[in-house]
Amino acid sequence: EVQLAESGGGSVRTGGSLRLSCVHSELTYDGSAIGWFRRAPGKEREAVATISNDGTTNYVVDSVKGRFTISRDNAKNTVSLQMNSLKAEDTAVYYCNQGIYISSYVPVYWGQGTQVTVSS
Repeated sequence: EVQLAESGGGSVRTGGSLRLSCVHSELTYDGSAIGWFRRAPGKEREAVATISNDGTTNYVVDSVKGRFTISRDNAKNTVSLQMNSLKAEDTAVYYCNQGIYISSYVPVYWGQGTQVTVSS
């Protein structure tokens, strides 16, 4: 059974920081990876950042580059998303996803999501 448990969401002022964590099942297949996605009100879900199981492949969407950092701790089966300099447009439900890299990242399993609200 695949397990994905997000934590760390909340409300923060513009310019503040939050750290999201995703505890996941052990990844045992080639190309396995974890991604953070988000869905803002009235918008399509978008990939925010992804990282492969061995940490060699990762992606960060342009809108958060320089502000968000994805990292992993394989010993704890945890992937974290450090979010700094938060903006109102970062307000969304953030989802952890377990997927696979083929030619690009393919999301497979989804967590329940955690709300991030940024206000001035």
